[in-house]
Amino acid sequence: MQTILIPTDFSHNSWNALAYAVKLFKDVPCNFYILHVGALSQSSVKGNSFSLPMSKITPSIKEKLEDVFQRIKQLPINKEHHFVALQDYGNLVSILRKTVEEKKIDLIVMGTKGASGIQESVIGSNTGDVITKVACNLLVVPENAKFNSPKEIAFPTDYNIFYSHAILETISKVLHMCKANLQVIHVSNIKKELNPTQKINQTYLQDYLEELFAKSYSFHNLKDKNVKTAIDTFTKNGNIDMVVMVAKNLNFLQQLLFDSTIEKLSFHTTLPLLVIHE
Repeated sequence: MQTILIPTDFSHNSWNALAYAVKLFKDVPCNFYILHVGALSQSSVKGNSFSLPMSKITPSIKEKLEDVFQRIKQLPINKEHHFVALQDYGNLVSILRKTVEEKKIDLIVMGTKGASGIQESVIGSNTGDVITKVACNLLVVPENAKFNSPKEIAFPTDYNIFYSHAILETISKVLHMCKANLQVIHVSNIKKELNPTQKINQTYLQDYLEELFAKSYSFHNLKDKNVKTAIDTFTKNGNIDMVVMVAKNLNFLQQLLFDSTIEKLSFHTTLPLLVIHE
């Protein structure tokens, strides 16, 4: 049973993230927690798979929440999909940390804009904070992402980290669930070779994939000075459906995803991004 947390502010992008998650896990037993942070009012919804905390509510929030649950019923859910609404107040990152611990969350799914209303080419600062400050796997769904069951998944890496069991297990689960291919991408300067540690990590990763996914992985070494440009070009030209990265590899992740001048996450793509935490 997967336990998935989906923050919502009732915006289009938060709904898109929710719908994407439900479709992605359509064949997997899941508990989905739908979390609204702020002045949330709620009411009960009939049905065994839908649970809303009982509390006094304001009509406007009650309507929005009931609309979300009615829309969920139109999605390809199965009898082992259960939906629970949560409410809380305060800082989003702090609340997510608390909820992850209390509910034993396996995955957080977030849209790109959230309540902050950031421009669509920039993932809101809330999502950037969640990536770096909440120790939970995170699936970021861009506002304009259309659902296609991922068949080609890109894994950009600089081979500077050891691929732990937790990292490899998460990648394996995604590949098995989606019956997808993994394309490992390394970008390097034309004259720069891998150092001994990088070579060991690369070999370990390749041995693991060869043992479990012999016919569904490939390695790509791109020669380019600009990591972000090289990977962006690769994902556009390679029919990539999802990008996977490791939060532990923070320097590489920041180099690829963060705009240091504005300290916000800028990922110019319509591709979902899965960030793995250990």
